[in-house]
Amino acid sequence: MSKPANKHSDIRELSFERALKELETIVSRLERGDVELEESITIYERGEALREHCDRLLKQAEARVEKLTVGTDGAPKGTEPFDPE
Repeated sequence: MSKPANKHSDIRELSFERALKELETIVSRLERGDVELEESITIYERGEALREHCDRLLKQAEARVEKLTVGTDGAPKGTEPFDPE
C-alpha cells in the first residue's frame, strides 16, 4: 500500500518512547480483533509508520553510541564506534 508522504507527519515529532507506546496500543487493539475492518486498515497503516519511525530513531541512536578504548596503562585513549555483535 502506498501512503501519502505527509499522512502521518505528526509521527516525526514523537519521541521513541511515545511512538513505541502508541504502537503497542495499536498492536493490542488489532490482536483483540474488536476493531472494524476500515479502522483496522487505518490503524495498521499508522502502526507501520510508527514502526518505521522507531526503527529510524534506534538506528540514529546506535550511530551515536561510542565505546571508550583504554590503553595498556588503563587510561582512556579515545573512542571507537560501538558494535554490539
